[in-house]
Amino acid sequence: MARKNILKGLMEAPKTDNNPPARVDAAKPRYTTGAIGAVSQSIADLKRRSVIEVDPRLIDTAGLHDRLDTDTDLAALVDSIREYGQQVPVLLRPNPNDAERYQVVYGRRRVAALKQLSQPVKALVRVLDDRELVIAQGQENSARKDLTFIEKANFARQMRDGGYERKVICAALHMDKTLISRMLSVADRTPLPLIEAIGSAPGIGRDRWLALADLLEKSDRDGVALAVGETSDKRFEAVMRGLSKPRAKQSPQVETLRNEKGTAIATAKRGNDKMVLTINSKNAQGFDDWLVTHLAEIHRNWKDSTGG
Repeated sequence: MARKNILKGLMEAPKTDNNPPARVDAAKPRYTTGAIGAVSQSIADLKRRSVIEVDPRLIDTAGLHDRLDTDTDLAALVDSIREYGQQVPVLLRPNPNDAERYQVVYGRRRVAALKQLSQPVKALVRVLDDRELVIAQGQENSARKDLTFIEKANFARQMRDGGYERKVICAALHMDKTLISRMLSVADRTPLPLIEAIGSAPGIGRDRWLALADLLEKSDRDGVALAVGETSDKRFEAVMRGLSKPRAKQSPQVETLRNEKGTAIATAKRGNDKMVLTINSKNAQGFDDWLVTHLAEIHRNWKDSTGG
């Protein structure tokens, strides 16, 4: 009986009149030394391998944003869990800012679906710091076949921007430095609003995204405006087609320049990349020769006045 009471004490938080029962973190033993500490550690190890049920209202987000189409097929997932139940547990950690709450490491869509169904979330709980959290999240992502190239590239960019070293990014995504560098090259040269407008693009691989990044460097067009289509892949193709088309030449704009009496002395024709100034020598009365002689001086004075 005494041994049973000891084990019961290890599993429950102490109660007082003033303090309600506190949540015992699934991965934290209450005792760490001596015989009781050894038993407590063993119980904690068992808990780390056990699945618990958590109210989805107690689960907060954490880590990096991995999916681009967070709402895509969520309704289908809700229907699947409603019919077959939650088959795979999510991974949570105790919320470091609130002892009564958790943060999701991976399994966000399952948590969202179960919240819609008002069903408890089957979860494993680990005590992880922020670095361990993103590594665990990245390793889970790299093992998922449905996470696309651009989603992994965007995840790598977030890790890099968050201050994580390249070797940590490699470890999180199970990739070598060369592949990570190519991913970051795409993510850095493709504006995030355009990535979000296109979406996950499950049918588009690394080479196509690299080609798009090359096109973006040569173009001044708004890729987001081109991202039109029913599916993410079609939006990608629409952007590629739009950026590949040569820009239509603008009709030249012609402006007539007149003197104080209203007499036309010159015309200025503006095109895509040049302006042609044509002076009527008869009406200019020598201004054409003067302009040629002083053009360098005029340009120098203009640069001085503009600070160029």
